[in-house]
Amino acid sequence: MVEILFFVLAFVAGVIGTVAGFGSSTILLPVSLFFMDFKTALTLVAFYHIFGNLGKIAFFRHDLNKRLILLFGVPSVIFALIGSLFIIYLPQDILKLILGIFLLIFSITFILKPNLKFSGTQKSAFIGGSLSGLLAGLIGVGGAIRGAFLTGFNLEKRIYIATAAAIALAIDITRIPVYLTNNFLSQQFFFYLPALFIIAIAASYTGKRIVDKIPQKAFKKVVLYTIAIVSIKFIFDGINLIG
Repeated sequence: MVEILFFVLAFVAGVIGTVAGFGSSTILLPVSLFFMDFKTALTLVAFYHIFGNLGKIAFFRHDLNKRLILLFGVPSVIFALIGSLFIIYLPQDILKLILGIFLLIFSITFILKPNLKFSGTQKSAFIGGSLSGLLAGLIGVGGAIRGAFLTGFNLEKRIYIATAAAIALAIDITRIPVYLTNNFLSQQFFFYLPALFIIAIAASYTGKRIVDKIPQKAFKKVVLYTIAIVSIKFIFDGINLIG
């Protein structure tokens, strides 16, 4: 029963992530922590993320911006590796606290400044790629930062989704081997992977079908308030466990 609930929420998170543009990890990772420990959740969500991005690239493959993939992708991969290596040495309580703080700052920032974006320059692409890669490797939620920087290039929505997915795919390919070689995922969770693959593809397809039919501003605001509430719980949990 618990597994079924997790898979249902994974599908919902994938659809929301595609439509809102936050990335499925920003939604699914906090949800997963109600079911499992941080490192297991991080690894499973990373696999889900890579499956979903494969789906997005397949569905939006004609809309890729190769120049931006290169500008963002190179620093993203380098810093994703650095971030994933840090996890080996940090206690899970600290990681959960970092995740909570990041999600709270992220949600409040975009509630107050829903149209926040950075200038579309090579410098901002390097900074955005570096930050999003580091956060993805460390706490699995770099998509939100990547999105804020990518929007500065004023991409059409389909191009944005395809390009962001390609960059995220490169990050996932970099960080997942680090997680696996350090035994973040025990064998009892291996059977989740085929199910997550199917769910991720289905969620990406569903998101593609409804992406232009949902009022973006109201939808994003509801998602952000929900993330903020959940992040406060993680912060208090982290502080209590550390204390």
